[in-house]
Amino acid sequence: YPGAVALPLEVRGGEAPGRCMRQLHVVYQTVELPETHQMLRQTCRDFAEKELAPIAAQLDKEHRFPAEQVKKMGSLGLLAMDVPEEYKGAGLDYLAYSIAMEEISRGCASTGAVMSVNNSLYLGPLLKFGSEEQKHKWIAPFTAGDKVGCFALSEPGNGSDAGAASTVAWLDGDEWVLNGTKAWITNAWEASATVVFATTDKSKKHKGISAFLVPMPTPGLSLGKKEDKLGIRASSTANLIFEDCRIPKANLLGEQGMGFKIAMQTLDSGRIGIASQALGIAQAALDCAVDYSEKRMAFGAPITKLQAIQFKLADMALALESARLLTWRAAMLKDNGKPYTKEAAIAKLAASEAATAISHQAIQILGGMGYVTEMPAERHYRDARITEIYEGTSEIQRLVIAGQLLKAYQG
Repeated sequence: YPGAVALPLEVRGGEAPGRCMRQLHVVYQTVELPETHQMLRQTCRDFAEKELAPIAAQLDKEHRFPAEQVKKMGSLGLLAMDVPEEYKGAGLDYLAYSIAMEEISRGCASTGAVMSVNNSLYLGPLLKFGSEEQKHKWIAPFTAGDKVGCFALSEPGNGSDAGAASTVAWLDGDEWVLNGTKAWITNAWEASATVVFATTDKSKKHKGISAFLVPMPTPGLSLGKKEDKLGIRASSTANLIFEDCRIPKANLLGEQGMGFKIAMQTLDSGRIGIASQALGIAQAALDCAVDYSEKRMAFGAPITKLQAIQFKLADMALALESARLLTWRAAMLKDNGKPYTKEAAIAKLAASEAATAISHQAIQILGGMGYVTEMPAERHYRDARITEIYEGTSEIQRLVIAGQLLKAYQG
């Protein structure tokens, strides 16, 4: 969809739960944006406002996985968006996925994280590198919301250094044996399968890493404690501990030694999803700030009359709209089969830093009310922070961008 743009036309108010009494709807004039995507956006927005926003604070407070809502999302096709229909997916594209991710995350960022992991990190590598037999076995059961998957790359001793996998795997007859610990695994406690990266040949360094499909639960695999996190608290995060965990030889994903390549290509796609999640958080924070500032009276008028507040809102809108267009560009490049590694990193960096900055300023606009849990502003601030860390820190994004940029000049 070359040339697709989104121009904000108006802001409408409507009743919504919580202390921010109105949910703001940004209406877009679209050029060459398919009607399918417009309909999808409205469907996801309606679902988020009805099913997610009213319970997001409670899910966060209770650290409760939104099982019922995830099941409903499965029935809407939101858990396998770019998976072809032959594998029971929605058969849509990555622009559609980006739009849906933003709307779901706007309602509940934790639910957006669950959706992102299943779409990008679990189903993504299976769709690209799996055999036909693997696709039918490991994709179809994970599209309807009954099951979700996870992605096990990071370890306690290495995060950004993905090529230093200390988890090992060796072939024993017709079985692979896995030993090691994977850390920071989103969906760990709810997942029914995971894509695991382990070293199969230490002499080859990152070229000696392979990827495996591991059912959960399975003998030899145990879960660590649920991490008590700053944000995204309705999705579980825990270690996966492998102790002589045996899986069939057929569970190797791709070829032996392809693991690092699979991981890097998966993260390229995943960064578009995280950028979209960040957009949803940022939009929710901006909604809250505008709503509150129109109601809050100071010096005999709403604080929206104050230039200081107007400047903050203008900067917030600028950061959000810019990041959204960058994210859509990365998604469209992927959909058109063009290189998008740099663009995905740019989108993820811009959107995650925008989410942090916008949610920060939302609290500043709300003042003391922004600091209490009665209002959603503090939750948006907590949820935003992780988007600068997982699936590649902001520092790693800058390295990726610079590397791609210099390669282009040198080539």
